[in-house]
Amino acid sequence: MNAPEIPGRAGSAPAGATTSIALIAMAGFASGAGMRILDPLLPLIGTDFGVPTSSVSILIAAFMITYAGGQIGTGPAGDRFGKLKVASLALVLFGLFTVAAEFSGSLTQLAVLRALGGLVSGAVIPLLMAHIGDSVPYSERQAVLGQFLIGNVLAQMLTGPLSGILGEYFGWRASFLVFGAFTTAIGLLLAVRLGPAMWRAAPLPGGSSGFAMYRRLLAQPTARLLMVAAFLDGMLLFGGAFPFIASFLIEDFALSPSRAGLIVASFALGALLYTRVARRLVVRAGEKGLLLWGGIGLGGCLLVVAAAPNWQVVAASQVTAGFLFYSFHGVLQARATEALPEARATAVSAFAMSLFMGQTTGALVFASVMASAGYRPAFALAGVGMLGTAWWCRARMAVR
Repeated sequence: MNAPEIPGRAGSAPAGATTSIALIAMAGFASGAGMRILDPLLPLIGTDFGVPTSSVSILIAAFMITYAGGQIGTGPAGDRFGKLKVASLALVLFGLFTVAAEFSGSLTQLAVLRALGGLVSGAVIPLLMAHIGDSVPYSERQAVLGQFLIGNVLAQMLTGPLSGILGEYFGWRASFLVFGAFTTAIGLLLAVRLGPAMWRAAPLPGGSSGFAMYRRLLAQPTARLLMVAAFLDGMLLFGGAFPFIASFLIEDFALSPSRAGLIVASFALGALLYTRVARRLVVRAGEKGLLLWGGIGLGGCLLVVAAAPNWQVVAASQVTAGFLFYSFHGVLQARATEALPEARATAVSAFAMSLFMGQTTGALVFASVMASAGYRPAFALAGVGMLGTAWWCRARMAVR
């Protein structure tokens, strides 16, 4: 099946100025892959620079802090100068910073380049989502966002193994060189596909610009509820349960890191299934149904993990959770693209910031719970929290 084409700018794109959803998904893959490239390389980098692996974790922190903090500026920039223009430029810069990391002579130099990479990479996915919001009617948007998510899901599935193979056989620097060159190429391809007419900035309505749009966004009760939902999503899942499942498998079931990694990666299989049926799910269940049953199902999966007698049960719950997570999270993403139509990039960036704030809070809270009570009580807490979040979202959020 040919990939559908979406206009470069809703209602104003010249004839032929369309951008394939496949290309946009590839851009999402490139950004997502750049985030995950380090996962299998930390011990190799530590050995090369003569430092323990724990010290190399500064590379992850450097990337994520700038990735999250940069959202406050990239949203208004996308609305002011053009979403695809800023996203394509950000991809090119991210690719170049990643290639430059190959030449790092110290851990400090590598950390600086990862921080710069995080700063520009943070613009890509929110701006691409906002572009889809501009270009696709809301009735079709969640299905198209599901197609876009294929790139992110494949990045989760493939980056770790590919980066690990490159690192094992050619050294960790080869991974940065290959992924950086790929990211740069996708950014350039996206820029070429735009054409000259697509590079003109669209002035914001009413003369408003920049950070003033954040005030307009937060003045809306529905937008504030959406940001709270994103915060809870990030706290309970991104920062709470999900990052600790691999460690749980290793420590409670004596699995090797590679086997634990494969089980965690099976989450992406469920996510990939969701992308194939998203359109039908939205029609049949509606957003309220997806929020409610996706959230309840996620809570149930976490409770199952908390009580799992063996790793096979955890593996099955991971596949199921991947499907249910995108059912729930996909609705929040779609609503983010509609929270402030006159400044979608700002709205989606605010959504992403709320998500990352929740993730940071969850990492601190759940790490403390696990240190004092263990993995299983922490997973149970996250599961109960998701059950409550699902009911709250269903009751309070203005969804269809």
